[in-house]
Amino acid sequence: MRRARRTGEGLAPLPEPWPPSESEVLSVEGTYVSTTSAGDWLDRVAAAGLGVRSAVTAHVDARGLLLTRRGAPDVAIPSADLVVARRERGIAGKVADAGGLVVVRWRLGERELDTGLRPRYSRDLDPLVDAVNSLVSSTQKGLPRA
Repeated sequence: MRRARRTGEGLAPLPEPWPPSESEVLSVEGTYVSTTSAGDWLDRVAAAGLGVRSAVTAHVDARGLLLTRRGAPDVAIPSADLVVARRERGIAGKVADAGGLVVVRWRLGERELDTGLRPRYSRDLDPLVDAVNSLVSSTQKGLPRA
C-alpha cells in the first residue's frame, strides 16, 4: 500500500486503451513483468496496476504499443510517448538469460518509465524491439506512421 502511494505521487493518468487493430504491425504473447522508474530496474511502480505481473499480448500498430493484460488493467502507450525498446537481463520481478526481456522506455506525463515484457517465444524478442523502435524513429522524424 505504501509503495503504491509513493510511486503514484505525481503519476499522470494512464492513456485510455484503444481496441486492437486489424492493421497491427506485430502481436506478441508473453508475460508483463513490471513497470519501474526509468533507469532504476528495481524501483517497481505499484500505482495504477503497473506493478501487477500478468499474461499479456503486446500489440504494435501506428497508434503505439497496446498491452492487453489478463487479470490486470490494459496499458496503452501512444507512439509519441515511446522513447526506446531494448533487450535486458532483468527488471523488478524477473531476471532472465542475458537479453531475455524486452524493456520499453516511455513517458507518462513528466515521468519516464521502463516496462518489462517476457515474450513467450525467444524468436519474438528482436521483432518486438524492432517494431517499437520503428515507431520511435517515425515519430522523431515526423514521418507519417504506417
